Amino acid sequence: MTNLLDMDLELNDDEMHLYSRQILLDGWDIEAQEKLKLANVLIVGCGGIGCTSAELLARAGVGKITLIDADTIEISNLQRQIAYVEENIGFYKSEILAKRLKQINPHIRIESYTSKLDQNNAEQLISTQDLVLDGCDNFTTRYLVNQMCTQLNVALISASAIGFQGQLFMVEGDSACYECLFPKEEHANESLRCADSGVLATTPNVMASLQAHHALLYLGLAQTPLKQKLLLWDGLSMKQRLLAFEKDPDCSVCQAR
Repeated sequence: MTNLLDMDLELNDDEMHLYSRQILLDGWDIEAQEKLKLANVLIVGCGGIGCTSAELLARAGVGKITLIDADTIEISNLQRQIAYVEENIGFYKSEILAKRLKQINPHIRIESYTSKLDQNNAEQLISTQDLVLDGCDNFTTRYLVNQMCTQLNVALISASAIGFQGQLFMVEGDSACYECLFPKEEHANESLRCADSGVLATTPNVMASLQAHHALLYLGLAQTPLKQKLLLWDGLSMKQRLLAFEKDPDCSVCQAR
């Protein structure tokens, strides 16, 4: 968690009012809200999933949110990436999203990076986090995030959305990892992206809401409902399934810890 010297643990009066509807919840109290205030979350990808997850966590009171995305905003993004408007076209997603989050909640800290997450910066960025949310749209980054989170023992909640369907799961502690579920040699087709295959406007936002919800459960209440479980959401039938999965004894990532 964030160094206590860097910020006051206790919620001030403005924060108490802002988060009052959460604090009133059965099972969620001031202690849970203070845990959010002290949390560091890295969001990888500021597209359809990332920008919605980031906004929800900012509104909920996560103390520090770090954003990383090298892409700039295009007109085709506006159909589903709710943080952006036409006047933002051409600007970096992470910088525009950071400005929006600061407007939404002045009580939290935001950092943004306009670079790709890669082998040069992944360890430094991930090692200081309490949780990583992955919503990127390419397999290379997904496998790298999984590898570094597993290696550094940082919790990961990964969400994806394409067409009318989405997936969500968590890697935490000694759990099975992304590569156990999707072996790299079998799932490296970079053409399976919404930029190439299409996506309904609502699909990434549904998955982002589920991702952010799980993040709050983990950060505030230490709950891990999707640890070693794959949530499958079908936007055509409105059905949702949970599938349990186990560690791959031959996984080169989590078995190497």
